[in-house]
Amino acid sequence: MLRCCRAGAAIAARCAPASLRGLRGAAMAKSKFEYVRDFEADDTVLPNCWIVVRLDGRNFHRFSEQHEFKKPNDDRALQLMTKCAQTVMQELEDIAIAYGQSDEYSFVFKKKSRWFKRRASKFMTHVVSQFSSSYVFYWKDYFKDQQLLYPPGFDGRIVLYPSNQNLKDYLSWRQADCHINNLYNTVFWMLVQRGGLTPVQAQERLRGTLAGDKNEILFSEFNINYNNEPLMYRKGTVLIWQKVNEVITKKIKLPKEEEEKEVEVTRTKTKVVPLHCDIIGDQFWEEYPEILAEDS
Repeated sequence: MLRCCRAGAAIAARCAPASLRGLRGAAMAKSKFEYVRDFEADDTVLPNCWIVVRLDGRNFHRFSEQHEFKKPNDDRALQLMTKCAQTVMQELEDIAIAYGQSDEYSFVFKKKSRWFKRRASKFMTHVVSQFSSSYVFYWKDYFKDQQLLYPPGFDGRIVLYPSNQNLKDYLSWRQADCHINNLYNTVFWMLVQRGGLTPVQAQERLRGTLAGDKNEILFSEFNINYNNEPLMYRKGTVLIWQKVNEVITKKIKLPKEEEEKEVEVTRTKTKVVPLHCDIIGDQFWEEYPEILAEDS
C-alpha cells in the first residue's frame, strides 16, 4: 500500500503543469518527518577490502539435540548447510568464495563489490536472512523423517581484510578450527558411544590431550585411522564458481520432418560447486587463481 501511494505521488508530480512542477516539487518530495533519516548511521565499509560475512547457528547445541542430529557428524545437517550457502551465492553473485563447517559459513564478497553501496548492514542482513529462510525451506529435503520443531536462528558479523594474504589466513584459520573441533568430537563420541563413558568422563579423559594423543586413542581403542575419515568432516566445505557442462533434452523440428524430435544438447553453465579439500596450502589457490584476481 505504501509503495502504491509513493508511485501515485510520483505520477501526479510528473503530470503536473511545468509552471507548477518546480514549486510543488520541494513541497511534495519531503514531509516534515523525514528529518529522522539524519539519525541513520553511515555504515559504508572501506573500499578495496575483502568483505567477509560469517554466520553462526544460534544455540545450535540445543537445536541439534532436540532434532536428534547424529554424533559426531550428521551428513543431513552438513548438506543442508551447504545447500543454504549455495542458495545465498546464487542470489548474491558478488560472493567469490564461501567456506563452511559445522553450524557456520563464511561468505567472501569481492574486493571491488559495489553491492548495497557497500553498506555493512545490507551485506549482513541479506546473507543471514537468505540463509535462514533457505534452512527452513529446504529442511524437509534433508530431514525427511524429522519434523522441524521450531525455527533455527543465525547471527552474523562482518570483517574486512585488506590483503589477499589476510583473507587466505582467515580461511586457513576457519579450516584449522574445523580440524581441531572435529578431531575432538570424533574421539569424544567414540568414548561415549563405543567406550561406555559418560560425557563427563569422556571430557576428563581428553583433558590436556594433544592431537597425537587423540589420534592414538582412536587407533588403539577403536581401530579408527582419523586420516581416513570423510574429507567433509575433516576439511569442511569450500564453495566456488565453476563452469560445468550440462546435458539437457530439447525438442526441435528438423528440416523435412513434420514432428518434433527430442535431442540432447550440451551447454556450459556457471554453478556453485562444493569442494572438500585443503585450502591452507598453496595448491588450492594455484589451481583457482581467479578467486583472488584483482579484476574479479
